[in-house]
Amino acid sequence: MVPSEIPMLSYDVVVIGGGPAGMAAAARARELGLSVLLLEENDYLGGILPQCIHPGFGIHYFREELTGPEFASRLAKRLVELGVEYKTAARVIEIENYSDLEKVVVFASPGGVYQVWTKAIIYAAGARERHAFEIGIAGDRVSGIYTAGEAQTLMDIYGVLPGKEIVIVGSGDVGLIMARRFALEGAKVKAVVELMPYPGGLARNVMILRDFNIPLYLSHKVVEVRGKGRVQRVKVVKVDENFQEVPGSEFWIEADTLIISAGLIPSVKPLRKIGVEIDPATGGPVVNDRLETSVPGIFVAGNSLVINDLVDYVAEQGELAAEGAKEFIENGGIGSRKWVKVEKGSNVRLVLPHYLSGERDVYLYLRVAKPMEDVELRIPEIGKRLRLPVVKPAEMIRLKLKAGETQRAEGKLTVEVVKA
Repeated sequence: MVPSEIPMLSYDVVVIGGGPAGMAAAARARELGLSVLLLEENDYLGGILPQCIHPGFGIHYFREELTGPEFASRLAKRLVELGVEYKTAARVIEIENYSDLEKVVVFASPGGVYQVWTKAIIYAAGARERHAFEIGIAGDRVSGIYTAGEAQTLMDIYGVLPGKEIVIVGSGDVGLIMARRFALEGAKVKAVVELMPYPGGLARNVMILRDFNIPLYLSHKVVEVRGKGRVQRVKVVKVDENFQEVPGSEFWIEADTLIISAGLIPSVKPLRKIGVEIDPATGGPVVNDRLETSVPGIFVAGNSLVINDLVDYVAEQGELAAEGAKEFIENGGIGSRKWVKVEKGSNVRLVLPHYLSGERDVYLYLRVAKPMEDVELRIPEIGKRLRLPVVKPAEMIRLKLKAGETQRAEGKLTVEVVKA
């Protein structure tokens, strides 16, 4: 229970998270006539975008290529123009779900602790990075070990170069972009080490390694760090098809810095506490096509929902969550529907939304389990087929379904990716 002496505020919607999903959600909710309060833990809006100074953002959402700070600036400007209320340096302490239309968010800020009564919550708190201990790296406890996000913050926010001789763990987009960033600053990237037998990033980012002559070790992992005070060398070992270490394959790389870019995990701990159902495949909540979770009136968007490739999709999900919140508040709930369950078929690792109403056009977001060439994406129950030249686990597939297509389904849809 929330103590009664804490100052009380009241809004139709509270948006938790001031990154691209949260800002897009707050702006859209305000456009729809709702009173909105956005809470951001950092001292500034934008999430990770202000530290992503490279281009490649906004092609879908703004129809032009932008840097991360430019993308964030446009969303922030939209918030201000719409008169959205927001608080930075506002840390959410607790979420209480009293009833469908009565929820409380307690947050602490430099101005004190507040409780906000609200009808709906849009949760857009992003994701956290995996750290060295989570991926089994042992050895000395030394300085010079950073997650990619920490290194990016040091370089692009504070102007500090974390090291001069770099080993990067993980060939996802963030790891590859950091390899380029270090190389451009004059550091020597000694290696990018990838556990899988294929690169984890988009093809355009994998080209970075060739452009800067950076070695890529596929089917390898870093297992040990050694140094006195600071990293001096890291041990790398080859793995087989079952990810078991190959005896006698280990070797050392001299380096002063180890960057961990081993993936992101949706930050959903507060949602777990209030009973939101989590999908083990995505790490985020199970949602319907309004992006409403299993707890009525709690909506989620962005990397708290699923780890996205493009910030454009994150902002798109924020707007969709806001539209869901508007419908929820107006109707006293999303209402009972004959929901169609979306299930994973052959070579599909994850897919969402998990439930469709058939009342509107929707986008399915999915990832395959393994790379394949010359395939068909099929939904047998409705005869949907899409030919694709290549699919990769690193590249999210976004598929539009018309309302009429979903309505033809009876109870479930199975999404599969098979050889054409």
